[in-house]
Amino acid sequence: QVQLVESGGGLVEPGGSLRLSCAASGNIGRFNYMAWYRQVPGKQRDFVARLANDGTTTYANWVKGRFTISRDNVKKTLYLQMNSLKPEDTAAYYCFHMPGSFWGQGTQVIVSS
Repeated sequence: QVQLVESGGGLVEPGGSLRLSCAASGNIGRFNYMAWYRQVPGKQRDFVARLANDGTTTYANWVKGRFTISRDNVKKTLYLQMNSLKPEDTAAYYCFHMPGSFWGQGTQVIVSS
């Protein structure tokens, strides 16, 4: 089992920044990849960014350089640095771990003036 706990969400004005964190614990070992997804109520959960074990990063097309995914192996924490936030970035953001398809509980991001 892997436990994932997200934090760092909150209310931010358009153009602002937030850094999300995902603390991993449990039977972590060697991971295939970890990722961030987001979800708006009533819609499907959408891919945001992925960090593979070899350091390869992949982003959704709409990110367009605004977000950066990274990981601190010592702290066993995954990050998502989000800059130039837009109102349409408002969503619950979830951390994902493979193998095992583990999800965190999510952290809410609200972008509004």
